[in-house]
Amino acid sequence: MSSTLFIINDAPYGNERAYNALRLAGALSGKEGEQVRVFLMADAVGCAKAGQKVPEGYYNVQIMLGKVLRKGEVGLCGTCMDARGMAEAEFLEGARRGTMAQLAEWTIQADKVLVF
Repeated sequence: MSSTLFIINDAPYGNERAYNALRLAGALSGKEGEQVRVFLMADAVGCAKAGQKVPEGYYNVQIMLGKVLRKGEVGLCGTCMDARGMAEAEFLEGARRGTMAQLAEWTIQADKVLVF
């Protein structure tokens, strides 16, 4: 089994880094024998916020992250969450508060690490 870790730093909207990272993560998570993990840091923790409403025809990172969650894992930087006043009750089911120790472990275990 091959494993890919995505580390996303940018906000869910405003530029397309998170969008492109989640597009690729979603495509990889659908491949047989591929393990996908996403770790959200800095403003990217907002990607996991539940209840996002976007204009019709606009991409929704919550839905994109949900696709990854069906087969992979999503961690959120706890320090980054705290700095933004985000509580665990506010984000998508299946996403988990994480730590630098967890990110370090995921990095060691990954065959590929992609940073957006």
